[in-house]
This record gives sequence, C-alpha cells and structure tokens, in this order.
Amino acid sequence: MLSESYFRESMPMFSSESDYPAFQFNFYLKLGLRLLNDRRWCDLRDEGLTFFIAHYLTLYRRSMLASSIGGDAGKITGNETSKSVDSVSKSMDVSGILNTDAGHWNQTTFGLQFYQLAMMIGAGGIQL
Repeated sequence: MLSESYFRESMPMFSSESDYPAFQFNFYLKLGLRLLNDRRWCDLRDEGLTFFIAHYLTLYRRSMLASSIGGDAGKITGNETSKSVDSVSKSMDVSGILNTDAGHWNQTTFGLQFYQLAMMIGAGGIQL
C-alpha cells in the first residue's frame, strides 16, 4: 500500500509537511483507497493513488492560500487563460491540453495524469 514517505519521495514538490500536512495526505489516501477498486487497478493502484492524492493536495493548497489572504477558500477557479498587468496582456490556448470529459481533473496536471491513467485502467471489460 502507498505510504506517505513513498509519496513524498516520488513527488518531491509535496515534501513540505507545513504546506501539505500528513493529516490531509491521510484523508485523501483513505478516500482514494475507497474509490480506486483494487481488483480493477491491480498493480497500478499506487500510481493512481499518487496522482489522485497529488491532485487533491494541490487543490487543498490553493484553498489554503486563498483563505490566508482573505479569499474564498471554496471558490471554484478554472484554468487561467489570460492575464493583464497595466498595458501588458498575455493569453494562452489551453484547449490542446484540457480533456473536455475530465471535469475537475483538468484543474491540475496531476488530475490530468490521473484521468488519463483511469481511462486506461477502465478500458475493456471486467468479469465479476
């Protein structure tokens, strides 16, 4: 089973326990263990859990940062496609990297990786 130390080692961007606390990791681990069927995911379950947890920890961190400056921690934000500062404006086309069927998984790169893996795991039939 995926351990916190293995997760933090394989995803070093989540090494800070002050930014990504152990209790939050454990919350998403327990949720992922319930949602990712072991018989379906087989030996790719730890990889699926890694992307699943990374996605939700990223969303958690965004909410905490918004809250710390008086923002709405529960506000849903989409992918930033344009930004203006004074007279300078920048736009980006994200249509090539977003999956229209992926819903909220599009909000992080980890979510997109999870979604892509989940689609491969879900391919084909399963015998009950």
